Amino acid sequence: MVAEETILIVDDELGPRESLKMILKSRYRIESAENGMDAIGILQEKKIDLVTMDIRMPGPSGLEVLKKIKERWPFIEVLIVTGHGTLRTSMDAIHYGACDYLLKPFNINELLEIIRKA
Repeated sequence: MVAEETILIVDDELGPRESLKMILKSRYRIESAENGMDAIGILQEKKIDLVTMDIRMPGPSGLEVLKKIKERWPFIEVLIVTGHGTLRTSMDAIHYGACDYLLKPFNINELLEIIRKA
């Protein structure tokens, strides 16, 4: 049974975006965007409970989009999921309000637990 919560998956790469969708679609309603600007547009139109966000994308970076989300929708949780993580970006993400930070490839059970807690 799919939960009432909706997750927005934001990643410029189709493979990771579709992988997350496959993992989560049996538990949550899913929206997806290939960049930060599309994500902001979806957030303006739909009720989103949690965003999974890559850091490196064309246009504004995931950290820039994270800041915008937390300024405008502070109640939306943002989980950074990236293959380009560094200690600095993880510290920045938490400072800007991310609920957590995962490096690709990630453990599916860890991902699901973080989302459940968020």
